[in-house]
Amino acid sequence: MIQLPRYQPAPAPEEPRSSEIIAFGLEYAFLACVTLFFLQGMTPAWGNLLGELSINFLAIIVEALPFMLIGSLAGGLIEVFIPVDLVDRLFRRRRTMAVFLAGGMGLIFPVCECAIVPVVRRLLGKGVPFSAAITFLLAGPIVNGIVAASTAIAYRYDWNYVFVRLGMGYAIAVFIGLFLGFFFHRGNGLLPAWKAAPTCGCGHEHGSSGQPLFLRLRHALEHAGDDFFDVGRYLIVGAFIAALMRSTIDMNTFLSLKDSPWLAIVLMMAMAVLLNLCSEADAFIAASFRGLMPDAAMMAFMVLGPMLDIKLILMYFSVFRKRVILALIGTVLTTVLLAMLALHSFFPILH
Repeated sequence: MIQLPRYQPAPAPEEPRSSEIIAFGLEYAFLACVTLFFLQGMTPAWGNLLGELSINFLAIIVEALPFMLIGSLAGGLIEVFIPVDLVDRLFRRRRTMAVFLAGGMGLIFPVCECAIVPVVRRLLGKGVPFSAAITFLLAGPIVNGIVAASTAIAYRYDWNYVFVRLGMGYAIAVFIGLFLGFFFHRGNGLLPAWKAAPTCGCGHEHGSSGQPLFLRLRHALEHAGDDFFDVGRYLIVGAFIAALMRSTIDMNTFLSLKDSPWLAIVLMMAMAVLLNLCSEADAFIAASFRGLMPDAAMMAFMVLGPMLDIKLILMYFSVFRKRVILALIGTVLTTVLLAMLALHSFFPILH
């Protein structure tokens, strides 16, 4: 007798998380705001504003999108072709030296901050020390070749901005990695079930050489496409806000901030946390304020954003305990603020 398979009801759909509800709400609010600007721009009174806003917005987007695409492709290739065991061999013997190596590992494995948390979780699973993982978490999205190239183009090949950004990112990440390493380790710093969180939900067998090359390349492109469209919305919102500020706010308001560098630095740090920009594109947002903000304030935006923003904080909760996240937030904010004030006062290399 042929037995028919028993009917199993479909699983109930998962309830959306509060963070997802907030994100959708903000996206719909942004869409409504853009629509309102477009409709108002059809009137003579708003026509000039819409034209200037469109020029500033498109200038930022056209310059930034190629680097987002390159970064997404790099992330997809790393996801599929680079075995984590290769990275793990660099960190097994000397834990202190591993922190300094982790600070520059982004030069070999360029990863945007949008994909850094899954990579760090994978490294932790292979036994990488806690302090080295924190260092790579902070430095990887800044100290890499793609970010260096995008920063150079955004600032018209003024290499001082490139060297200072990568140098400050490396120094701050190494300092925080060593500092937090004194207080936290894998036992008291990671969630008990952090390994249970999947690093990738695609179902592909990454790092395996048994698959055909064509299939692995297709998987890499699928990852790149997912990352590009997932992160692209953050660039759109950030570019629109920067263009709107540039088009509507009196430039004398920004010029007055040059007399109060600490206020300008704090303002740009707040923007870096709130705008959720990709490290491969945020230099173009910062460069739009060149001549209006102190250089240290623009540098604060480019250094803090890849280390700490809203989406990163939410992703940290999948790996780290709350006390680690609070310590990380406080240490990063304090260190970046002090470093940028020192940069403005004692190292006027950008002026």
